Amino acid sequence: MSKYFIGVDVSTTASKALVVDEQGNVVAVKGYPHDLSTPRPLWSEQDPENWWRAASSALRDVLQQVPAEQVAAVGLTGQMHGLTSLNKDGHPVRPAILWNDQRSIAQCATITARIGEKRLYQLIGSILLPGFTAPKILWVKENEPDVYAQIAHVLLPKDYVRYRLSGAFVADVADGSGFGLMDLSKRDWSDELLDAYGIPRAWLPKLCESQDVSAYVSEEAAAITGLKAGTPIVGGAGDQPAAGVGNGIVEFGGCSLTIGTSGVAFAINTRYAPEPDGRLHTFCGPIPGTWFHMGVMLSAAGGLRWLHDTFAANMSYDEINRHAESVPRGSLGLLFAPYMTGERNPHPDPFARGAFVGLTLRHGLPHFIRAVMEGVAFGMRDQLELLRTLGVHPSEAVISGGAANSPVWRQLTTDIMGIPLYTVNTNEGAAFGAAILAAVGAGAYPNVPAACAQMVRKVDSQDPDPAGKADYERLYPAFQALYPSLKGTFAALAQYES
Repeated sequence: MSKYFIGVDVSTTASKALVVDEQGNVVAVKGYPHDLSTPRPLWSEQDPENWWRAASSALRDVLQQVPAEQVAAVGLTGQMHGLTSLNKDGHPVRPAILWNDQRSIAQCATITARIGEKRLYQLIGSILLPGFTAPKILWVKENEPDVYAQIAHVLLPKDYVRYRLSGAFVADVADGSGFGLMDLSKRDWSDELLDAYGIPRAWLPKLCESQDVSAYVSEEAAAITGLKAGTPIVGGAGDQPAAGVGNGIVEFGGCSLTIGTSGVAFAINTRYAPEPDGRLHTFCGPIPGTWFHMGVMLSAAGGLRWLHDTFAANMSYDEINRHAESVPRGSLGLLFAPYMTGERNPHPDPFARGAFVGLTLRHGLPHFIRAVMEGVAFGMRDQLELLRTLGVHPSEAVISGGAANSPVWRQLTTDIMGIPLYTVNTNEGAAFGAAILAAVGAGAYPNVPAACAQMVRKVDSQDPDPAGKADYERLYPAFQALYPSLKGTFAALAQYES
């Protein structure tokens, strides 16, 4: 009897369920969208019940195509860092505060001063940023004391779905790293950090490795989703480490570039070695005994979506691509700073903003389109350069996300990176990775690298154009100068946003 594995992905925009077989072939996929709330500038929230409704509906749909009794395990993935606060009865006490929410700037400064920047960085593998979960808890304590008093559990988005599937309060170490409350070298919660925040350890989920069985589907959830009661649920991973698995990046030296709503450069390490200046995240890896480095742009393909929705809503993305192709490299001297929602790496600045520089009367919509694509690709080049400082020198990299689906964007990104970029046999990176972790947890493969060797396959590769590589190499220093030149302006303008 064939075995199937399901990856459930609770992303910012939708929850989807993906079914694969033992060879890594995608058998079924279905997703439902989420609403996003931005009640104030720099705020970003969602209703956790929307995640559950979307995920359970997606599971019901894919289980119309495969028998539930042949599903050997479920893996979970999703947006990282989101604070999901529950009361003693397991009900949300407020909307979840998401990864791209910037309200906890003051709390980050307080905790950093209390613990010490160097000590904090040694523990959590990153500069403490407002996107992380822990400072959001402190924000709730200081600004919503009535809500804070009700909290009995805090979970990450995908782990709320695990809770609804099983009743278990569990997080994997890869996603749990994004709380900012772990001693990452020990792969466990840090009593030192919990004391500094004043957060009870009892609030936190139990930690497990990404491939370990963490819970089982309950009778109640089985009736709602169509899954068989008792189906194992593995730890899974946050969307970026899960996408790393889905892209086959499971050994030191490999690299993936995901250009979706956000942009992420991802690489695995076999030792805990944070970037010395804190310009990358280093978190526990989705494979036992590994860690991963991650450079994050908060807005990547989201910048192009903004341009489309605001100025070209009636235009198809095929037309958008044709406009970009019609413009020469460098967009006639128009540069785009892609910091539409603040930035993380290499510029940890919640006040950073988007900017077009070099605008003249010659520029029209096609130039803006190409400039956005180029600016995002240059931002990803910044992440790659940071990985190189840690000894990660990939000879090629996986590309995924929206940019991978645009021939012109993919080519200019290849030229800007200066190395070949290739795709793999599915563009469902995070959900696919969660399904691979489920296969390992179910015993279909002895470990994650063995599973990836069988289930992840290179589809095609695109080489840099020598002329394009040379042109962009000359333009890259001008892009690098944008943020330092505009930093003071961004800070001055922040007072006008409320």
